[in-house]
Amino acid sequence: MEQAALYFATMLTLAGIYAALALGLNLQWGLTGLMNFGGLGFVAMGAYTAALLTAPASPMHLGGFGWPWWVAWPLAALAGAALALPIGAIALRLRADYLAIATIGIAEIVRLAVRNEDWLTGGPLGVPGIPRPFEALGLPWGQFAYLALVAAVVAGLFALAQATARSPFGRALRAVRDDEEAAKAVGKNPARLRLQAFVLGAACMGLGGAMLAAFFKFMGPDALDPVTTTFLVWVMLIAGGSGNNAGAVIGAIAVWAVWAATDWLAGQLPGELATRAAYVRLFLIGLALQVILLTRPQGLIGERIGAQR
Repeated sequence: MEQAALYFATMLTLAGIYAALALGLNLQWGLTGLMNFGGLGFVAMGAYTAALLTAPASPMHLGGFGWPWWVAWPLAALAGAALALPIGAIALRLRADYLAIATIGIAEIVRLAVRNEDWLTGGPLGVPGIPRPFEALGLPWGQFAYLALVAAVVAGLFALAQATARSPFGRALRAVRDDEEAAKAVGKNPARLRLQAFVLGAACMGLGGAMLAAFFKFMGPDALDPVTTTFLVWVMLIAGGSGNNAGAVIGAIAVWAVWAATDWLAGQLPGELATRAAYVRLFLIGLALQVILLTRPQGLIGERIGAQR
């Protein structure tokens, strides 16, 4: 029973972290229409910032300051925003597919940088020994406490996202998304609004990266897979309901539950079948996304403009 409870607490913790990433993407895409496929870069920036600040000193990488998480995590969010500011100032001049291609390229640059800059990030060996909040409580209580912390952070992000969506700023973002020329006609600055949304969304992703690093207690290039840190977050947002913060959270929990369940089922298969099942799982997730787009493009919970005013 204790093992089962620990397993579910672990899965819910990861679902909460993905909900934070989905909320950041919803601010960029759902409210503003920015097609950001470079989420990995901002997650990596936050994850490595928190890892280097909180991990113990080591000759294998820079940092190792042993700072507390409650100092490092806000700085990780600021690091994600700091990366997004110059990138957004340049890349947001592009639109739709071109912006998606540009952000993918930026994410790959960040991924290769953390893999090859050994003096800074430890290279392929990464940053080990990252302390997790409340781990001194032992198992299972330390994991339950960390789940409660992640849930509290996500609740705070959700409250801020809801306030943003209902504010004049949120209405201006939707105006830019829906009709840029009309927004200009009433005195709005689309370029500035897009940049602000891009930076705020990247800050959420940086914070999610910090929580992910603490959860794994390790951060290395292999922990940042484009499939799980970019593609899967898009599936979560679209499945839950783009433009709806509740949909982003529900989509994250639902899709992660399916992802984790299929991973467990694949692990029960013998030998080569388990390897093949991993690729089938990716195909099924992609197929489910196509079905959702064709049958219910608004997602599980569609955007409710009237409720946000």
